[in-house]
Amino acid sequence: MDQLASLRIFVRVVELGSFSKAAEDLRLSQSTITKNVAWLETHVGARLLNRNTRGGGPSELGLAYYERCKAVLAQLDEADGLVRGRQAELSGTLRVSTSVAFGEAVIGPLLVPFLNANPSLRIELTCEDAYVDLISRGVDVALRMGRLADSSLGSRYLGANPWVMAAAPSYLARRGCPRVPADLRDHDCIVYSSVQGDAVWPLRADVGIVEATQVHGVLRSNNLPTLLSAARAGLGIAILPRYVAETALRISELRAVMADYALPDQELYAVFPSPKLVPRKADALIRYLVPHLKGCWWRSCGLHQDRLFPEGIDDIDPLGSPPAEPGDTVPMR
Repeated sequence: MDQLASLRIFVRVVELGSFSKAAEDLRLSQSTITKNVAWLETHVGARLLNRNTRGGGPSELGLAYYERCKAVLAQLDEADGLVRGRQAELSGTLRVSTSVAFGEAVIGPLLVPFLNANPSLRIELTCEDAYVDLISRGVDVALRMGRLADSSLGSRYLGANPWVMAAAPSYLARRGCPRVPADLRDHDCIVYSSVQGDAVWPLRADVGIVEATQVHGVLRSNNLPTLLSAARAGLGIAILPRYVAETALRISELRAVMADYALPDQELYAVFPSPKLVPRKADALIRYLVPHLKGCWWRSCGLHQDRLFPEGIDDIDPLGSPPAEPGDTVPMR
């Protein structure tokens, strides 16, 4: 017999004054209740309950034993609760890596309520536009977009990252609005050098036909804030993630172009060093992010250029925007 289980049964019989009521309360058979109490009496070498037709009341020794058992069980339950509580509480340092634009527009704001809900947790958020080696840098979870190349890493799909073609009203007033992919050959295009085909834009019509369109322009960069700044300044037409362009679109600093043609969405993943050993705090962050990255999640995002460029967009020469971070060109932002 399990002595701890027998103690709990004995305490409940005394509290309810009945074998049958204890059996009903504990969802056990009455024979199980009887056998456990009998075993406990044999174990201590004394009669603990006086049996009668109405139930079972404690003997003198049984009453003293009951008081001690109740105190022991209360302390044990308190100890169990302490351990479970500490296990449930996220603590320590969680190291997160993502790109500059995604970190500034999306992840940074989302981390605030997550940290408020987990006051014992610390987060180190690294934002850089080059893939980092998760193991050598001690990263617990990286948020990446695009097709994953390293199959040795663990990953979890979070959602889709849609793109939009956009330009400033001043540019469209000056150069006109393209209607079909072929029209882009006569326009200045701002090229993002990391994804979406670089200077070849894959545009899909409503009927599903994809046209690979070669574009050209005066600015090419792998830095999304630079491209957003240039587009807002009227330098040309850009393709941008919706989360980057949303604020500018909402306040009409940019206008969507060629809405009848779609750009391929990117897949958004949480990536971690091991496919099996995911730290509980990393898993908690991933589960927290999933509902925030469903549906049209990008509608609540958007880079804030007043923070990126405090002097104001009108004072900036797009060609003088900050250069991309050094390092290899990578297939995500």
